Amino acid sequence: MGLLDAVALAVDPDDGAEAEAIVLNARHGALDARDVIALAANELYPGRIALVSSFGAESAVLLHLLSEVDRGVPVIFLDTGRLFAETLEYRTRLVAHLGLTDVRSVTPDAERLHETDPHRALWMTDPDLCCRIRKTEPLARALRGFDAWFTGRKRFQGATRAGLHLFEADGERIKINPLANWGADELKAYMQRHDLPAHPLVKRGYPSIGCEPCTSRVAPGEDGRAGRWRGTDKIECGIHTGLEADGSGI
Repeated sequence: MGLLDAVALAVDPDDGAEAEAIVLNARHGALDARDVIALAANELYPGRIALVSSFGAESAVLLHLLSEVDRGVPVIFLDTGRLFAETLEYRTRLVAHLGLTDVRSVTPDAERLHETDPHRALWMTDPDLCCRIRKTEPLARALRGFDAWFTGRKRFQGATRAGLHLFEADGERIKINPLANWGADELKAYMQRHDLPAHPLVKRGYPSIGCEPCTSRVAPGEDGRAGRWRGTDKIECGIHTGLEADGSGI
């Protein structure tokens, strides 16, 4: 018996998603991106997995890989109401280019927005709450009925992501990061090799793209995510950290 098999056998499956993630990493943690997408979509969670995409600067790579496996896997797009017009246009173009057949645009709750952000200025006074009502809470609703989801996070994107595993526990769900060990050069080469359209803001100095009020250009030599929430200590929107503690699964 190999070490990885021993690790998998030592885990109690009744321990839930945490145990499941340990077993999956032990058995499949060395798979490449396309193979892990195929495994998850076709064998592990058929009909019970979605891909969450921002249709941002690097999104085309993961979406293209998914399209090669199954164009019908649901793709969840969080339309916060504060995105760049270029992002919305890019989403439409990329969906058509890849032939994706189940892209779901998810929006914030209108009543919640009216009560909490009536003047659309919450991003200035409480960016964490703004992200929560525009991203985290809508995603929690969108993921109901799914047991797992794909993300486009990579280890090189910052210290908080440096230790990413291929499989993670996310509340009661499994979160899968097929591109965890990809670097910026690999992403660029893949896009060129497959002639994938780039987000129009990338060439204008936006290597990481979120909502318009909280995204700025990045100067040469700066970290790729330096333009997100510039001037604050905020580094994540909360999708991968914000609601896990309350059991929502995000």
